[in-house]
Amino acid sequence: MQLKEFKIQRYYKWLLPIISLYILVYFSCKICEVNFNDFWGGFSKSCYFLAKMFPPDWGSFQEMLVPTIDSLLMAILGTFFGTILSLFIAIFAASNISNKWIKAICRGLISIERAIPELFILLILITAFGFGAMPGVIALMLGCVGMMGKFFADAIEDTDPVILESMRSLGADKIQTLYFGIIPQIFPTILSTALFRLEINIRLSIILGAVGAGGIGYELENSFSMLQYNRALSALLIVLVMVFGIEKISNYFRNKLHKDG
Repeated sequence: MQLKEFKIQRYYKWLLPIISLYILVYFSCKICEVNFNDFWGGFSKSCYFLAKMFPPDWGSFQEMLVPTIDSLLMAILGTFFGTILSLFIAIFAASNISNKWIKAICRGLISIERAIPELFILLILITAFGFGAMPGVIALMLGCVGMMGKFFADAIEDTDPVILESMRSLGADKIQTLYFGIIPQIFPTILSTALFRLEINIRLSIILGAVGAGGIGYELENSFSMLQYNRALSALLIVLVMVFGIEKISNYFRNKLHKDG
């Protein structure tokens, strides 16, 4: 078996991307002061810090039950109202049931919301409503629009046009076409996306809680700030159980939904 002759010309198309990527990574590390030689020193300090957190404060688990429920309910409410708001905006952002001007405005609103972090929205809402779960729920609700609004609008545009045309030919108005023709077709997408967004909102509720929305996120941040590392580990364990539990439940219902579909 003869080896093919090595020709550098064959690899020209790979050289430029690889060299460009290397230059980009190199200067990015320089600008961000990323030094991999300091990794092991920081790693050992992190291990020492984690060792101080053990064992967890078992007595604080009962105290954190109510904040955990607050974070969970915050995520559920934010997802529920966010799904409704996203669907409402998506209806006007779909080209097959809306005119081009309204579609452009709604698509623009979806893009703008997707560019604004939920944390920034929460800080604005805190100035209006104060600290607590209410600004957290509103921030999570608005945060759903950027992702779910786009998914729903795309799903509406992908609906079977034959069904819609047949309903219109029978005299159905826009409301009837939407309710009987479009919603049944995109209903699995609505449920699947809402369950996936609930997983995201569970994590976001913890982050927002640390900033001022309350819940288990506040308990976690407060424990670290008070140097109560054992209590912080207890809060972290609760967070892990809650996140993984919601993820398993969400996956179960999504799989069941796909099988039924």
